[in-house]
Amino acid sequence: MIAKINSCGVLGIDGYIVTVEVDISTGLPAFEMVGLPDATVKESRERIRATLKNMGLQIPSKKITVNLAPANVKKEGAYYDVPIAVGILCASEQLFIDDPQEYAFFGELSLDGEIRRLNGVLPMVISAYQNGIKKVFVPQENAKEAAIVKGIEVFGVSHLSEILEHFNGDNVMNNVFVDIDKLFSDSGFGNFDFADVKGQENVKRALEVAAAGGHNCLMIGPPGSGKTMLSQRLSSILPAMSFDEALSVAKVHSIAGLLSSDNPIAKSRPFRNPHHTISAVGLSGGGAYPKPGEISLSHNGVLFLDELPEFRKDALEVMRQPLEDGVVTISRASGTLQYPCNIMLVASMNPCPCGYFGDNSRECSCPDEKRRKYLTKISGPLLDRIDLHIEVAAVKYDDLEKTNHSEKSAQIRERVNRAREIQRKRYADSDIYSNSQLKPNMMEEHCALSDECGMLLKAAFEQLGLSARAHNRILKVARTIADLAGSDNIEVPHIAEAIQYRSLDRKFWGA
Repeated sequence: MIAKINSCGVLGIDGYIVTVEVDISTGLPAFEMVGLPDATVKESRERIRATLKNMGLQIPSKKITVNLAPANVKKEGAYYDVPIAVGILCASEQLFIDDPQEYAFFGELSLDGEIRRLNGVLPMVISAYQNGIKKVFVPQENAKEAAIVKGIEVFGVSHLSEILEHFNGDNVMNNVFVDIDKLFSDSGFGNFDFADVKGQENVKRALEVAAAGGHNCLMIGPPGSGKTMLSQRLSSILPAMSFDEALSVAKVHSIAGLLSSDNPIAKSRPFRNPHHTISAVGLSGGGAYPKPGEISLSHNGVLFLDELPEFRKDALEVMRQPLEDGVVTISRASGTLQYPCNIMLVASMNPCPCGYFGDNSRECSCPDEKRRKYLTKISGPLLDRIDLHIEVAAVKYDDLEKTNHSEKSAQIRERVNRAREIQRKRYADSDIYSNSQLKPNMMEEHCALSDECGMLLKAAFEQLGLSARAHNRILKVARTIADLAGSDNIEVPHIAEAIQYRSLDRKFWGA
């Protein structure tokens, strides 16, 4: 007898349907598995044998053939333990399911029948829904994560016996319900606040512009000037995510195993802060079994690289294409995967190894050659992809002694939200959310300049030796500054401020 059970696999951040076909026929007892299973999938034979035996169920003394279709895609992971076991029970007439095509099953089995949690359940359930499957059985720990997907019934199971009892009518389970609106409305902004930062008003303004348009920024300044402290508070002024953005983040975090049973969807924008010893693969993703890297785990949020020149050069250079395209493409012999990485890159660094080049209070002790070698760790092409270059000066004593608090993050966030709302309406008919994502063919329409603004930008372009990419990024930043000011058109003050944020690389890297 043959049984067909639905399950899913994962490629990149997307799921795909896997049909588990189980055939039990006469012949010498054997358990064969075909359909390009990897070692982990092949080992499921022994887990399933032990599980059925320990549950007191019969293991047919016949030839059991399991096919995982489509056969041209390699199957990885322990996703298929439960569907294979269910298929064997159906094919041996120990379990009866009226219409198996309405259901999908996922889960890893322990030797006593317990069903363990999986990574990547969310994209698999989304794929099942898109393919017309109405009900899914997932590990209990993944149930809330799966229940985020509207329009499909989710059953959380902790033991294989619960599936048997459900279909035999002995103990029919209720599907899991998650109040997505309530869950999503509980978004928090952390405990950090810009009011804690004394002085540095110019830096706060630059970070406000960066948050309002989703722009990359680099902060350069001496040790102790507050670069890390300011970066940590950037999340407190970022706008809340839309549900579509949060779902996109949750898919990536689901594959990486970062979603918990209590937090099935990201409530706030990611803020990732990897150590400078991270490898290129750790940053971009990949590996023998490809997984998303830090740049994708920061999707729709912030990737903060502290002490930027201390990172490995190959790790930094691998970010150039993802920063431009918003996706990481990983090519292997088995196929090509893509992970999203629509991020704000926020980096900080000292201007030299000792940290005091250009500082008014302390003299730099670095030889010119040593300082030049330090700065050239940041390549021109990578620097060109950073929209705002911000000088962070040492904090003055008078600023530290001030008792009055500066502006709170909530006030700044209100202005950022207003600017983002303007952008949301402006780009409602496109697939972008912020000014930083503006495409070249949209620049002329949304970033038109008056003659006076054009003359100012031309003078800056020629004097600073800017590239065509830098030209476009200045226009995007100017568009954001205009949105913060509530202006429909880019005016001279807006373009002047945007140019100011592109001049620091000439101070430190220029002639």
